Amino acid sequence: MANMRIAMISMHTSPLEQPGSGDAGGMNVYILNMARELGKQGIQVDVFTRATRPSQGEIVQVTPNFRVVNIVAGPYEGLSKDELATQLAAFAGGIVQFVRQEDVRYDLIHAHYWLSGQIGWLLRDLWEIPLIFTGHTWAAVKNAHRSANDSSESEARRICEQQLVDNADVLVVNTDDEINELCTHYDVDASKIDVVTPGANTKLFTPGTNRNTENARRALGIPLHAKVIAFIGRLQEFKGPQVLIRAAAELLERDSYRNVRIILCGGASGNQASVEYYCQLARDLGVAQIIRYLEPRPPEDLVAVYQAADIVAVPSYNESFGLVAIEAQATGTPVVAAKVGGLPVAVADGETGLLVNGHGAEAWANALETLLDDDSLRIHMGQRGVTRAARFSWEVSAEEMAKVYAKALTEIDTSEAQRRPQGS
Repeated sequence: MANMRIAMISMHTSPLEQPGSGDAGGMNVYILNMARELGKQGIQVDVFTRATRPSQGEIVQVTPNFRVVNIVAGPYEGLSKDELATQLAAFAGGIVQFVRQEDVRYDLIHAHYWLSGQIGWLLRDLWEIPLIFTGHTWAAVKNAHRSANDSSESEARRICEQQLVDNADVLVVNTDDEINELCTHYDVDASKIDVVTPGANTKLFTPGTNRNTENARRALGIPLHAKVIAFIGRLQEFKGPQVLIRAAAELLERDSYRNVRIILCGGASGNQASVEYYCQLARDLGVAQIIRYLEPRPPEDLVAVYQAADIVAVPSYNESFGLVAIEAQATGTPVVAAKVGGLPVAVADGETGLLVNGHGAEAWANALETLLDDDSLRIHMGQRGVTRAARFSWEVSAEEMAKVYAKALTEIDTSEAQRRPQGS
């Protein structure tokens, strides 16, 4: 295992980018921590991503066994995620050139997201090594769960994902629910799916001392005696910040004197998304005065946002897992989350938080109101959340991933004669 070398591919976003901004989110956290922990096991990991700034340099040595390799493919700036498919050939060519120049050989490929999967499919056959694919999000699943106002994912993307489901040697998913979603929306051989549950940095995300909430609120300029609900993530329709804003309006409609504050921590993501859109929605609903917008921030600073909150809301329309929910619980903050995707795995309903059916303002206001008005229940759930979050660690996740890799290397025939690429 110690001599294993992995080529990870994350074309559209670097694990070194700030989560919560642009296209950076939970996948960035996943790749960064997984690669770091695999490196601690002695596995060498190179993560290939598209260069977005000339100052990045070609190779960034993150830890002794973990490098990020920036491949020039198209202009550094100005390309949206939807346009990156035009750079697949350039990106694949850049990886091939790098490998030749460095004279390295990889034992297997682990591609993340469908764009990277298409690259991995090509390189798998070129290098005759196994291809592991993790989708993180799936077009057909997103379309099945999106809100009425959200744009749909293209049929072209779904076709590309079906090709990867057909041709990848192993599919790694986050939860059993993701297996069910894949089997529902794609033609998939379930026998080649492995579940590796993501983790959380429970050494960083902690409740801290008894004064941490007070200190965090002072630092962020949040009233000490208000009840605070935080949303942490990209500001886009699919993640549901509008659900929380509408629920806040419902709460104030019920009690105009309620001392509550809403924190939205994250940047706008997507072609149609903007912070101003959510500001205008809040103004239209008469709740602008209770909402604070915070810029995305690194994990070391994000801890304070979790600690400042009484409740963390995760109103996504789908999540393959829900890292924010685990990080919140690790800091002792209960979670109110949508009952979708992997969130029922991350949150113990009625024990460490509440799960909400649907995204209606009334249902969300009811759940939030339950915890806002019952201090003892909220505090008890927060305490139980710390215990639950301790079950999830990146160290354990990486150990499970290493087992998937080892199994692929011993059981998969990578000879050219065995390769029969399938269409859509």
